[in-house]
Amino acid sequence: MPQIPPSTLRFLQELGQNNTREWFQANKKRWEGVKTNFEETIADLIKRIGQFENLDGVRVQDCNYRIARDIRFSPDKSPYKTWLSASFGEGGRKGGKMDYYLHIQPGDESFIGGGMYEALPVQLAKFRQEIDYNPGEIKGIIYDPVFKEHFGEPYGNSLKTAPKGYAKDHPDIDLLRRTQLFFYRKYTDKEVTSPEFAEKIEHSCRILKPYLDFLNLIFEEPKDEV
Repeated sequence: MPQIPPSTLRFLQELGQNNTREWFQANKKRWEGVKTNFEETIADLIKRIGQFENLDGVRVQDCNYRIARDIRFSPDKSPYKTWLSASFGEGGRKGGKMDYYLHIQPGDESFIGGGMYEALPVQLAKFRQEIDYNPGEIKGIIYDPVFKEHFGEPYGNSLKTAPKGYAKDHPDIDLLRRTQLFFYRKYTDKEVTSPEFAEKIEHSCRILKPYLDFLNLIFEEPKDEV
């Protein structure tokens, strides 16, 4: 089984200290080794996650993100990301589904996560409608003891007041005010470079699955009737 070596984290750490095209080109061979290893890790995770998600036809390149940054509209002109990342879900990272996001970054900043991060207005409306009509389902998922022990409290932004159409004293106002609701579990550098890392990621994804299933079900576009 592929394993992320400490040299990958060292490369990313050094890239953070020397984020220039000149340094990157001078260390191109090192990068090729890092890239190949990470692609092998992604392939392994596609097989693992594919045991409980529909990843039929999903390839490594469908999951992997480029290390080059898009700096066109950013005040930060650093040319490269200082992390590795990949998303796993039906259709790949461009499939439009809520998926599992893997982030590898030195300094104990690696994590696996997922959830409602950049919801469209129509998705937010569906989310709030579901909270209003059937709050028990999502609360049963995110407040489940196993889920809560593994992922902790949710992350993301909330409105300062009640969304339009909902009372300020609604019993589930904290959930209704959410514009983001995602979860992640962090891993130390030691865990990332251990032989058990892929197994741990698979375990975390299995725990996160009911929440992603919930979101994908309520966000699903209705099929046109024949």
